[in-house]
Amino acid sequence: MLSATAAAKRTAAPGRSVLHWCGRAIVDYGPAVLLLAALIGLWELLVRWLNTPEYLLPAPSVVARNMVDEWGLLSSNLWATVEEVILGFLIAVACGLFIAIVLHLSPVLRRAIYPLLIASQTVPVVVLAPILVILLGYNIKPKLVIVALICFFPIVVNGVDGLRSVDPELPRMMRTLDGSRLAIFRRVEFPSALPSIFSGVRVAATFAAIGAVFAEWSGSTSGLGYIMQSATPSLATARIISAIVLLTAISLALFLLVYLVERLTIPWARGAATTR
Repeated sequence: MLSATAAAKRTAAPGRSVLHWCGRAIVDYGPAVLLLAALIGLWELLVRWLNTPEYLLPAPSVVARNMVDEWGLLSSNLWATVEEVILGFLIAVACGLFIAIVLHLSPVLRRAIYPLLIASQTVPVVVLAPILVILLGYNIKPKLVIVALICFFPIVVNGVDGLRSVDPELPRMMRTLDGSRLAIFRRVEFPSALPSIFSGVRVAATFAAIGAVFAEWSGSTSGLGYIMQSATPSLATARIISAIVLLTAISLALFLLVYLVERLTIPWARGAATTR
């Protein structure tokens, strides 16, 4: 009898888990979804009531119809932008983590390079984009560089801050146990810095699509940025907004992917945050 009851509880547990997850999702994201739906509805009503021309501001229903009618054009350019975003973002993550680790392990390099990294952010990437196109050509290379330049800085800053904010008692204890510098970094510093590193990676994920658009505006024959630029002279506003919607979807998807990787990689950090 007890075994049957336990089996029934085990069978019901996945169902309760799914219901609990759905309930949490509704509580956490339901207000945002309702607000977004209300804003879209208000947009539709105002455009209809004011009889606004479509070339000035099309209604959401017109934008949705445009996405369906021109999906072939939008989708072919969508994948070009997705490729630029993902590859550039991965380059930024690899380079940002490498620079953060080097600056953490070498105080001399940190004092020499870190101020230069901060100063480099005062130079608009939009200004550098045409120069990179001239140097690297009208291909994917300058686009990847631009996306990486926009994304790498928050990864470096959060990585350095996370590595330096480790409890000093932990490395001290490792040294008393004859732990090497590499062992201290691998077992204490890097795992402790992962929550901060992922925070920087999440911020960078929201910038990646912006970098791709800047790159495509500087010189491209494909991509959503190219679609927006080519649609401006003909006042195809619905096509421009459709491209913006797809760019937003790319940013959200990349952000959620990073968030999922974070949950799978460091679940203990999430649990510690919820118990505080």
